[in-house]
Amino acid sequence: MTTTKALNSSRRTFLKGAGVTTGLLVGFHITGKGVVAASPNHAFSPNAFVRIGTDNLVTVIAKHIEFGQGSHTGLATILSEELDASWEQIRIESAPADARKYNNLFWGPYQGTGGSTAIANSWMQLREAGAKARALLVQAASTEWDVPVTEITVSDGVVRHESSSKEQTFGELSEKASQQQVPEKVQLKTPDQFKLIGRNVNRKDIAPKTNGSAVYTLDISRPGMVVAVVKRPPRFGGLVKSFDDSDAKDIKGYVGTVTTPRGVAVMAKNTWAAIKAREAITVDWDDSQAEMRGSEQIMAEYRELAKTPGLPARNDGDATTAIAEAKHTLEVSYDFPYLAHAPMETLDCVIELTDQGAEVWTGSQIPTGDQQTVATILGLKPEQVIIHTQLAGGSFGRRATSDADMVSEAAMIVKASKGNVPVKVVWTREDDIQGGRYRPAYHHKLKAGLDDQGNITGWQHSIVGQSIVAGTAFEAFLVKDDIDATSVEGAANLPYAIPNISVDLTTTDVKVPVLWWRSVGSTHTAYSTETFIDQLASKAGKDPVDFRRSMLKDHPRHLATLNLVAEKANWGSPITEGRYRGIAVHESFSSVVAQIAEISFDEDGVLKVEKVWCAVDCGTVVNPDIVKAQMEGGIGFGLGAVLRNTVTLDEGIVDQSNFHDYEPLRLTDMPEVDVYIVPSEAAPTGVGEPGVPSIGPAVANAIFAAKGQVVTKLPFSEGMPDLV
Repeated sequence: MTTTKALNSSRRTFLKGAGVTTGLLVGFHITGKGVVAASPNHAFSPNAFVRIGTDNLVTVIAKHIEFGQGSHTGLATILSEELDASWEQIRIESAPADARKYNNLFWGPYQGTGGSTAIANSWMQLREAGAKARALLVQAASTEWDVPVTEITVSDGVVRHESSSKEQTFGELSEKASQQQVPEKVQLKTPDQFKLIGRNVNRKDIAPKTNGSAVYTLDISRPGMVVAVVKRPPRFGGLVKSFDDSDAKDIKGYVGTVTTPRGVAVMAKNTWAAIKAREAITVDWDDSQAEMRGSEQIMAEYRELAKTPGLPARNDGDATTAIAEAKHTLEVSYDFPYLAHAPMETLDCVIELTDQGAEVWTGSQIPTGDQQTVATILGLKPEQVIIHTQLAGGSFGRRATSDADMVSEAAMIVKASKGNVPVKVVWTREDDIQGGRYRPAYHHKLKAGLDDQGNITGWQHSIVGQSIVAGTAFEAFLVKDDIDATSVEGAANLPYAIPNISVDLTTTDVKVPVLWWRSVGSTHTAYSTETFIDQLASKAGKDPVDFRRSMLKDHPRHLATLNLVAEKANWGSPITEGRYRGIAVHESFSSVVAQIAEISFDEDGVLKVEKVWCAVDCGTVVNPDIVKAQMEGGIGFGLGAVLRNTVTLDEGIVDQSNFHDYEPLRLTDMPEVDVYIVPSEAAPTGVGEPGVPSIGPAVANAIFAAKGQVVTKLPFSEGMPDLV
C-alpha cells in the first residue's frame, strides 16, 4: 500500500508542474516566464482544474465521474474553498481523458474513479489548485491597484482592498491574472477558516436531474446514428457458430447485422427496432468452451474446497493449537451468491469516427482504459480518441471493467460495420442482469476457540471464491503471492485483538465473469466476521458491544465509531416490546462504519427493518449531507442485497433477467436511518462504499438476538425464506 509520505510527495510533484499551454485547459509545464496564458476566449486557466471566464463564471474540471455519489459537488467544494469563490458562480464539467493531467493519484498514471477514492485522492491536489488560482487573482489586483498583497482579501468571488474601497470580481481580474507569475508554494486554510468544507452546500447536479436537463449517454444523438444491441451467448464462454437474420429483414428500421467476439450485433434506426430485430434473429451457439455448471453445483464444489486450507493471507501465532486447546469452540460456514449491480441506467455508449480519430460519449468510469481500448480496436493512437464523459445513473462498480466492455463492444461494432455511421450501443436490463460482471459467489468457513473467561484464543477463516482481478491490468498490484487482496479484505485485516489468527484463500476457476461490486470483498467478509463475532459473544455470555470493545484497544477509530453508534441508539437500554437489535462495525476504503439495526416481525413472522443507527469515521467531511446520503444509500443497497438478491445459474444459464426476479429494495422496505459522523481533522477517506458492509450483519445479528438462529446462506429469502 502506498504510504502517506509517498502520496504527499506525489501530490507535491504533481502540483509543482502546474503551468501553461495555449489551450483552454492549462497543462502541467511552466513556460519560460512562468506565467499563465489566457486562452483564446480570454478565460483564465491557472491549472487543469479550474477556468475563470470574463463572465465571472468559475468552471471546475472534475476528473472523476458523477454517477449519483456527489463527487462533482465534493470536488468543486474543495477547490472553491481555497479559491474563495461564491458557490453560485461555480459550474462543473467532466475532464477529458488525459491521464497525464487527471490521473487518480492513488492509482498512478491512470485516470479513473473507484475504490471510494474521488475525494480522498483529490483533497490536497484541488486545495492547492484553488489556492494557486486565488493567489494569481490577488497578485493581479495588487499590480493593478498598486497595493500590497497582504492588504487584499478575497470572499465570495470578489477581491477587495478595504482601506481604498477597491474591489473587483474574479471575472474582471481574469485577464490580468493570466499574466501573473505562478507561485511555487501557497498557504492553505486551516479547518477553522473553512466556509464551504464541512457545510451542506447544495449539490450542483440536483436541479438538472430534477428538471430533465441533465444529459446521459442515452440522450446523445449524432447525425446518421444507428442503434445496436447485441445477442450474446446464453452461456458464459459460448461462441457464435452461425446466425440467420432473414426474419429480421422484415422489421421496419432494421439496418444490418455484424458478428463480434461478444456475439451478434443487430443495428437499426432506433432502439425498439434493434431489439425486435434481435428477437427475430436465430443463432447457433458453440458451447464447447462454455460454463455449464449450475450455481448449486459450483457452491457444492466450494464447500468441498473449504475442507482443505488454501493459501495463507494472514497467519498470526498458532490458531490451530489455540482452538484445539480452547474450552469452547464454534464453527460456522456461510454461502454468498453471485450478485448483479443493477444500476438504474443500463449500459450505453456512442462512438463516431472523425477525420482526426474517434469520439466517444459514455458514462466513463475509467477514461484511460476506455481511451486505450478504443484506440487499440480501431487502430488509433490513444490521443486520437476523445472521451466525452456523461453523467451516469449509478454504477456500483459495473462500469469499472478491465476490458472496457461496453465501450469496446461499441468499438468492435464500429470496426465491423466499417465505421460508416456513428453507433450507439444499448444494453437492456435483461442484457445487464444476464450479462455477467457479478459480485463473485463465495463460501466461508470460520472456526474459533474461547477460554474459560470467554476470550477468543484462536480464529481460523477459510475463504473460497473467484478472483476479480486475475488476468486484468489490476493483477500486478492487487495480487501478491497468489492472494487476491479483494477476496480477503475485511478478513485478513480483522481489527480485533486475537492472539492467534489464520486466514486462507482458495481461488477458483469459474467462467462466470466477475467484477467489483459496491464495497467489494467487504460485502462478504464483513457479514461472516461480524455475525460470527456475535455468536462468539453469545457463547461467552457477553454483550455484543462490550465483547467488541474489549478487543478494539489497538484500533481507536473502530472503538470511537462503535461507541458513538451505541451511544446514539442507547444500546443496552430497554426497547419496545417485539423489537430486536443487532450491531456490526467494519472498516472499508479507510473509513470505519458501525451500524445498529432494529427489527420487528409482523403477525406472519415476516421481517421488517424498522430503524438503523449509523456512525461513520471518514476523516474530514467535505459535505455532511452527501456523507449522510451515501450512508443511507449504502444501507439501502446492502439491505436489498441481503434480503432477496441473488443471481443463480441453471446449467450455465442465468435465471434472473429484470427487476421482477432481481428485485431492488422497495420504499416500503427502507428503514428510518440516523447518521452520525465522528469528528475528525484527518484527510478525507471513502464514503461511496463503506455504508454497505455493516448493514447485512447488523440485521442478521438482530435476527440472532430475536430467534437464536443464524442466517448462513444469503440472501435471507434463501437462507431463512420464512423471514422475507
